[in-house]
Amino acid sequence: MRVLLDTTFLIDSERSGDALDEWIDDDDEAAMAAITVAELRVGVLLGKGKARAARLAFFEDAMEVIPVVEYGRAVAEAHAELLVGVRREGRPRGAHDLMIAATAKATGRLVVTADQAAFVDLPGVQVRTHR
Repeated sequence: MRVLLDTTFLIDSERSGDALDEWIDDDDEAAMAAITVAELRVGVLLGKGKARAARLAFFEDAMEVIPVVEYGRAVAEAHAELLVGVRREGRPRGAHDLMIAATAKATGRLVVTADQAAFVDLPGVQVRTHR
């Protein structure tokens, strides 16, 4: 299955010390959205001491093994559709969550997350929680 790893999933993995492959099925083709790179990098930059070093090591490992899906035209168009949908419904979502959802929608990937509520009822977005 083609999956998109949400930032919450990756943070949980880093905090627990579990290897990413413990959460991802052998047949999964995993990737992350470009915005997830920014969110993870913010965690590194805000960290201090040993926590920063651990976050940096996790970040660098993740960057080496998980492909990043760029925010290009297809993702931007899916993002616009999702933005219109949540505005019309009056159910706003986090800006970064919608970018992740749009990336999943545009690339036919299922979102793996710890925050299923952020993605529920978004048209064309499938979600799996790792908890």
